This record gives sequence, structure tokens and C-alpha cells, in this order.
Amino acid sequence: MELSSDAGKWLDAHYDPVAGLYTFSSCMDLADLNGDGENRLLVGDLGSGSLGMKLKVYRGTALSSESALLDLPTGLVSFFMDLHEPRVPAVAVASGPCVYIYKNLRPYFKFTLPGLDVNSLEQDVWQQAREGQIDPLSLKEMLESIRNKADVPLSVRSLSFLSLEPSEMDEFVQLHKQQPVKRQTVITCIQTLKKSTSDDDGVSCLVIGTESCHVYILDPEAFIILSKMVLPSAPTMMNVTGQYDVEFRVTVACRNGSIYVLRRESEKPKYCIELSSHPVGLVRVGKNLVVGGTDESLHGFTQKGKKLWKISLPAPITTMATMDLPTRGFQAVLVGLANCEVHLYRDKNLLSTIRTPDAVTSICFGRYGREDGTLIMATKGGGLLVKILKRTAAFEDKDSTPGPPLTQSVRLNTHKKTKLYVDQMMRERESGTVMHRAFQMDLSRLRLATAKAYLKALESSLTPMSSSLSEPLKMNAVVQGLGPSFKLTLNIQNTAACRPVMNLAISILYDETLYKMRTSYMRIPLLVPGLVYPIETFVECTSDRGISDIIKVFVLHEGKSSPLLTAHINMPISEGLMLG
Repeated sequence: MELSSDAGKWLDAHYDPVAGLYTFSSCMDLADLNGDGENRLLVGDLGSGSLGMKLKVYRGTALSSESALLDLPTGLVSFFMDLHEPRVPAVAVASGPCVYIYKNLRPYFKFTLPGLDVNSLEQDVWQQAREGQIDPLSLKEMLESIRNKADVPLSVRSLSFLSLEPSEMDEFVQLHKQQPVKRQTVITCIQTLKKSTSDDDGVSCLVIGTESCHVYILDPEAFIILSKMVLPSAPTMMNVTGQYDVEFRVTVACRNGSIYVLRRESEKPKYCIELSSHPVGLVRVGKNLVVGGTDESLHGFTQKGKKLWKISLPAPITTMATMDLPTRGFQAVLVGLANCEVHLYRDKNLLSTIRTPDAVTSICFGRYGREDGTLIMATKGGGLLVKILKRTAAFEDKDSTPGPPLTQSVRLNTHKKTKLYVDQMMRERESGTVMHRAFQMDLSRLRLATAKAYLKALESSLTPMSSSLSEPLKMNAVVQGLGPSFKLTLNIQNTAACRPVMNLAISILYDETLYKMRTSYMRIPLLVPGLVYPIETFVECTSDRGISDIIKVFVLHEGKSSPLLTAHINMPISEGLMLG
């Protein structure tokens, strides 16, 4: 199949191959930092891996500001932490065990993860080293024994000590032995969760995944832990939807190769999705999840874990991101590949292929500047690539599999022809004319019987509406009571547009051995069009045999022998006499 080119759908806005930008998709975001309607690009730059970590802000094609970071950033998000005007978002950068909050691009607050429990044996060993009771070699042997047997992992200090050469151990012990032993986890991923409203500028909570297999939800103002959840493995990627005060769903891809779904008021995962390979990308499109695997495949799942589809890719996945255009109602998945291509998928259909000068390591799509459909990519060599979606661009769903669709080759599960089926088919073929004539005869008889029944109903006025054009009436009857006394209400309405009806009467016919009525003949007042006139009377059951009969009601016009309306009322059995 011919791959769709990016030339007809995307405009090349900017390309800087020496931008020196080394980052991942989790460390890129777009936000209106000044409240002027112009979005900036926020990037957590990894630098060289040990030096040069910075928070960079781009405006247009130029770098507008940068701030130094103390450690490697693992995630970056923009969020609204209060309702103050003007509505300017804050920036949260996850780095090591801390979350650094910036307001107006200035340091505002630092949140540090709570410390973990330290192994008591490890503390005792370092206490002995502090007092000079053991030498560094004995310390190493004891720490290795603790690491192999203890349930609680060693602290970073002990692990660093075990990785040293024997000549460096004494200096390390002298430097750190006076400091208390601490075990601190680090942040692996960060996302935002709306607090109470789903508005774009609604207040959001921070959702943090840690190396200690915990997920924390932080209050956006006081930065205290609102909720704590536990996972079977360390999280690597997260996707969050919903509101904290209503209902939310946290989908987490973990290091053990599984995806877990956390719900409100649940400390442990609600659902688990087991994958055939480790996940390298996790995005949400509508109510479905799209997961990229290390086996060069893309999977679609429902939010409860039911597998929908799977497609194979031509190269390993380097990064994934969501392409969301609310103005067009369009959602798709951008997949960066190691063969210097970016594929755009909607479900399992390939919509577009973008060829890049270098392999893409991070993707961000959204409003940049004042342009809604902007695609920003950082390449493996540190380049910055910006493309803008044309307003006339249209995407068509095409199956990425070459040739006819796979469903065309699936054999239908039809039953075998039985002898009875063959005999009936031969009979219909030989006697088709006779069978058609018999069908037409039966259809004509049915129509005749229907016409006769309709004519009889009109002649006897059994219909609930009169067929007379001069007195168009409608009547229904209501029987109330358990017995032996019943209240009979006749609701009569003149359905004419503007002409009243007068000189009407009601006559009631009943079995006098079963029922007794105060009056069986009543005159009806002038009927104004559109109003419902209730005519009430009482019927008393005089029989104690527990049976009932039909009462016939006729609406008559003075001077005419045939009734305008007739109603047959099935009277209920008198329960009062039966109980007595």
C-alpha cells in the first residue's frame, strides 16, 4: 500500500538540528504561562545525563528562558493549582525524590516524597562502623549478607558502598558514617488529575508514581498526600482521567510488563492487563487504551482490559503521544519509530506517515503560539522539529494491511444442506406459481376480513372515537372501587376544531340481576371543543356469586336511532362481597 505522505497535510514550520534538546515525551508540555492566549513549549532537558539538566521554555522558534535543575527530570506537567486571576498555570517538574513547583517560572515550592522504612540490621551495621567496631571489609560482607536475606531493600548509601573498589571504601565510610541512614524512593512518572471540574482551567491534583511501587495523589494547594495506592511493580507510565472528587481512573504501565487500573477508594488495582511484551508507550484515545510494545506491535484495549486489536509495526517504537483536535472532533495516536518515521493511527488504521531527518525521541501535539494543530518533535541527535497541521488536511481511514481486508478471506460458518432443505427447495422450484396464487388468495381473504370487521365497528359505534363529522367525539371509561359499590367515570371530549356539540345523552345497559344503578340515563351538557367532561355515576353489585358482567354505554343524539359511540366496560369482580 502506498504510504500517505506528510507533504499534503503538514507544513514545515521549523527545524533546528543543533538545538541541543535531549528529552522524552513525558518531559514536554504546552501551556499558556503568561495568560495572553499564546502557548509556550516547556521542556525538561536531560543535558548530558549528569550535567546541564535544565527547564527550558520556548516561544515560537526561540529559547525564551531556562532554569537549572538539580537532578534528571522524569516528568513535567503544567496545572492550575488555585482559582486566582489571572489564570496562569504552574509547572511541576519531577526530579529524583522531589517535585519542584514553579509559578511564573520562578521556584515556588518543593515537595519531597516521604521516607521509607530502613532495615534495622543495616542501621546496626552502620552504627558499628561509626563506633569503629568493624572495618570496611567486614562492613561490606555484612551488608551483602543483609541484601541477600532481608525483605527490606538496602539504602542508596549501602548500595553505593557495595559498588566501590576496596581502596575507596575507607574514604567513603569516613565521609558518611556520621550521617543517619535513610532510604528514599524516587519519582518515575507524573500526571495531573482534575480536582472537581473537567474544565480546561480547572484546579488539578498531581498524581505521582514512585520506584517503591506507590502512587500518590497530592493536594494542589497544600501539597499533602490525599490518597496513596499500591502497585505490584514499579510504575513507568501513567494515564489519568476523571475528577478526584467524583470518579477517576489511573491506568499505570509497570516494569513487570503489565498494565493496572486504579479506581477511586481502592488502594489496589481494579483490573490487570497482561501483555506479551514490555510496554514502551501508553496513551488513551476516547475510552480505549493504545499500548505500544517492545515487540514492534501496537495494541488496542478497552478501559477494562478487553483486547480489541493488534497491528505490527515496521520498526521499534521510540515514543508515543495523543493527537487531539477538539475543534474537529478528531483523536488519533502518534507513534515515533526508530526508522525515522512518525505514524498516525486511528484505531488500527494508518492515516499518515511523517518522515523525519532523525529518529524521534519525544512528541508533543497541541496548541503552540496561536496555532491549534502543532506537532513538536525532539530527535535523538538533539534537534527540534515543528510542523503545523494544514486547516484543509483530511484524514481517511485505511487498513494498514496491504491487499483486500482480512475479513474477506474468512469463511462464513453456514450449515450444511439437509435432505429436507433440498426437498423443500425442489418443491418451491416446481410449484412456484401455485404457491404464489395461494399466497395472494390468503392475503385477499385477510384484507376482506379486516374490512368487514372495521365496517362492523363503524356501524355499531364500537370505536373509542365517533365516525360522524358533525359530532366528532372521544370517550374513555374508568371504574374505581373494590365493590360492592363502584364509581364509573365517563370522560367525554369534543374533538372538533371550533364547533360545540349539544343535545347528547348517555344510556347505560346492564344486567339487572347483577347490578343496580341510581340512574341509567343522563343528559350531557353542551360540549365545548377541547375540554374533557367527566360524567360520574355509581354502580352497585347485588350478586354474591363472585361473578362479573359487561356494562354497555351508549352516547346518543336526540332524534337519531343509532348511537354515536359505544363502550363495553368489563366490570371487575366485587371483592367486598367475596371478603364478606
